[in-house]
Amino acid sequence: MAGFTTILVANRGEIACRVIRSARALGYRTVAVHSEADAGALHTQLADLAVCIGPAEAKQSYLSIAAILEAAKAAGADAVHPGYGFLSENADFATACVDAGLVFIGPPASAIAAMGNKAAAKRRMIAAKVPCVPGYQGNDQSDATLINEATKIGLPVMVKAAAGGGGRGMRLVADAADLPHVIQAARAEAENAFGSAELILEKAVVDGRHVEIQIFSDHAGNTIHLGERDCSVQRRHQKVIEEAPSPAVNEDLRAQMGAAAVAAAKAIQYVGAGTVEFLLDSNGRDFYFLEMNTRLQVEHPVTEAITGLDLVALQIEVAAGKALPLAQKDVRFSGHAIEVRLYAEAPHAGFLPQAGDLLRWSPPTGSGLRTDHGLHEAGQTITPFYDPMIAKIIAHGMSREEARRRLLVALEQTVALGVDTNRAFLSDLLSHPDFAAGKATTRFIPQHFASIPAPQPDAALLQAAALLWFERSARANGHDPGQGWSSTGSVSWPVLLGWGEAKRKIQIAVLGPDRYRTDGAEITVTQRGKGMLRLRSEGIERSLHFAFAGDSLYLSSGLADIACRDLTWAPPAENEAAAERELRAPMNGRIVAVLAAEGETVKRGQRLVVMEAMKMQHEMVARIDGQIEKLPVKVGDQVATRQLLAALAVAE
Repeated sequence: MAGFTTILVANRGEIACRVIRSARALGYRTVAVHSEADAGALHTQLADLAVCIGPAEAKQSYLSIAAILEAAKAAGADAVHPGYGFLSENADFATACVDAGLVFIGPPASAIAAMGNKAAAKRRMIAAKVPCVPGYQGNDQSDATLINEATKIGLPVMVKAAAGGGGRGMRLVADAADLPHVIQAARAEAENAFGSAELILEKAVVDGRHVEIQIFSDHAGNTIHLGERDCSVQRRHQKVIEEAPSPAVNEDLRAQMGAAAVAAAKAIQYVGAGTVEFLLDSNGRDFYFLEMNTRLQVEHPVTEAITGLDLVALQIEVAAGKALPLAQKDVRFSGHAIEVRLYAEAPHAGFLPQAGDLLRWSPPTGSGLRTDHGLHEAGQTITPFYDPMIAKIIAHGMSREEARRRLLVALEQTVALGVDTNRAFLSDLLSHPDFAAGKATTRFIPQHFASIPAPQPDAALLQAAALLWFERSARANGHDPGQGWSSTGSVSWPVLLGWGEAKRKIQIAVLGPDRYRTDGAEITVTQRGKGMLRLRSEGIERSLHFAFAGDSLYLSSGLADIACRDLTWAPPAENEAAAERELRAPMNGRIVAVLAAEGETVKRGQRLVVMEAMKMQHEMVARIDGQIEKLPVKVGDQVATRQLLAALAVAE
């Protein structure tokens, strides 16, 4: 097999950075590609060369085969690593790379095609007598047939995009009345995300576990497995926490699942890294084939942590024609690893993805910790065009409990200011007794976190926020905040803080340079740094990280976060009733459906507009009963955060 010297990474963000580092460590030159929205991103700076391949929209850049091949030609690349997502499981892309004389660092196109469609893959596995979840994977895709088959299977059922993954085009249906709407929504999301509206149905296995097997094959036909990962903790069918090994899998079950995964790989002449996903029944014995991911997985670091292997390096070496450096008997596991996915999202608002400027970013460091990300320390923008994952934080320990403890501390050390994140939510998941005991199933989040309250800052964080706003206001008016006292005693000023829909007035008095009293508590600033304060209050010192942006202050301490405004001199707030009548975009996005018309009478909770952002569809519903006065958007419109989507008049 021909060798190669320069690898183009056809991806972005943390996985692009991850691949570039391993490739360079092996002595290969690297080429990064980027959209206009990612100009200057970290992965473009880590690579030897960077090429712009199109506008922000993924379809015109990261999903454009022609643009990527042209970039490879221009940069002199002779190999392509697809990362995960985007074109990583696109058989046409793999074929196009080979036809262009490039080495595709992944499986052959035939293997991708064999497993790229869930319906076809499942039919293949059934023929091979691999246990599969009961369901429907037929060619008749009419609504009537799908509804009829779902009824035959028995509710609850999973509706899934046949060509998809990552939770997109996937819906759980427990009520037959919801089937028509869910089928239409899943079909539309699948068509938009994967270019195919084909759906399959599967019986929902209640209280099961999502367990996947990492496999590796070389060109000589050698295939091994590297153990399992438990990915049961999911929200909206997207993984949030992954760990290896699974607390539910013993050696015998690992051998059975591993053998099934290896057999599946050999059946399609697989080459490279792949993952065979199974659903483990609540009885802990029976497992069913779900799908095969013909690429590197997001969660591959936990396997690397317990095996000591570099899976990206192995991918590159196998693509270069080398044999696997170990046999199945040589695979060893050491300790336990857990990974969490840090997302820019608001868990309390239905995990709504967030877009905006990440003003401060500081990943955790320490023994047994690893953070994979593609971010600069500051100035990075989380755009609405791509997945909202900020980083992956991984902890390894000799025991599961040691890894869990390390990860909890790592989350406390993580600083991500400027957008809402799921940092505190991840800590809540790791701290839950069922997760700590290794009992989490795929129902873990819906069962225990069905209602997630908005984050509430503690008293210490509010006092620090008041202090920072007071100092900023004093300096803006030409005063030294440390001189706000007199010989007759300290003078007290009120600071009215607002966060979310909450408000609180805090009295702050200056006792001397770097000494304050807020609501009766004396606070001393013991250290200042760029975007950092260390405060002592009631005998306890703690560090806080902060960033100002416009009229907002972002502040973080441990797992407590706040984004607040100084409302001391603000005009009266807008009428709340008026706010209820207006429907505004929660983020930048594109309108994909308008389900009502001006003048129409609608009910509270009725769907009015569907917008797409961060590869997901978001349904905007009426907050009140009323009549639509304004509906200024149409399908295809690009909308900005807070842009008016609809305005209602209150029903008489």
